[in-house]
Amino acid sequence: MRHVPFFRWVLTLGGVFFACSVWLYAAGAGLPEARQVDLTVVEEEADGSCTVRWEDPYQGRTREADYQCDPGRSELLKAPRYSDSRGYGWDTAYMLTEGPQRGNLEELAAGEQGLNVSDVCLLLGASLIALGLVGGNLRALPRVLGVRARVVRRAAELSEAAEWVAEDYERVVSVVREEGRHPDALAQGSGGADGSRLVTGLWVLREAGPRAGETAALARRLTRRLQGLLDDAAPAAGLRSRLRAGPVARSDADRAVAELRLLLADAERDGLAERFAQTSVDLLRGQDAERAVLAATADFAREPDAYRLLLAEVAGPAVVPWRRRVKGVLRRRRPSGA
Repeated sequence: MRHVPFFRWVLTLGGVFFACSVWLYAAGAGLPEARQVDLTVVEEEADGSCTVRWEDPYQGRTREADYQCDPGRSELLKAPRYSDSRGYGWDTAYMLTEGPQRGNLEELAAGEQGLNVSDVCLLLGASLIALGLVGGNLRALPRVLGVRARVVRRAAELSEAAEWVAEDYERVVSVVREEGRHPDALAQGSGGADGSRLVTGLWVLREAGPRAGETAALARRLTRRLQGLLDDAAPAAGLRSRLRAGPVARSDADRAVAELRLLLADAERDGLAERFAQTSVDLLRGQDAERAVLAATADFAREPDAYRLLLAEVAGPAVVPWRRRVKGVLRRRRPSGA
């Protein structure tokens, strides 16, 4: 199941409403133009209800009407303390300058005007943006905390080392089996190209030691196990992949990471990384063909029977020693009481 970015769409919708509000405010929201004028407060009640006069330039006369003054303005602006010889107070208002209502006062008192379209867009936009930010971060928190890049990286490195040693061993064994199909292959010794390759391959296996086959078998099994777990743990390898994963993928990743930790702990305890590296080095001795042929020829001349025995084990029908059952890091731990 893929992650659905619900809160991202909520945040986007909030941004759209906010942008609409800004545009409506910039366009004036269809309201007529107004300018500020001085008012002469003739009478005023304690709640701010008052009678005011102002100069109407469009009708060319002084007009008087009821108005809601600001009751919280300074006492120095109210009668009788305002410095007006007639004993009036003072306030300001906005007068419409266009349309059929020009010259009238624009009521700005709270509660006398409803919310316009731009105000509604602003409130919706701010609410949706806040919801998207808070909800998105809360939803992303468990996914962010589930990133285990270091564990995944260490497991990938161990899998790569195991794959290398398995490939190196298989390459040497393939050469030995290919060249050892002829009954007189070892009889040729280093006298020909086929005999030289066969002796060199057997020499590499002898130098790698009897545990090389066991190490390669362990590496193959470990590689298969790690590759399956690494595929499941992919969402935990980084923040971006974790955020894009769905709930099921995150759950599988958490389970895979837990198993990877167990395998890494067992591998570290058994020194598998060092063992794989050393075995790979031993199996690559044959890369220097000239020196390997000289060393293999000399060793074969000293112990030809050991080479024949090793060839029988590798290329013959008998069960070879590296196919013994490998236990250790691949054994899955069972919960206590199971």
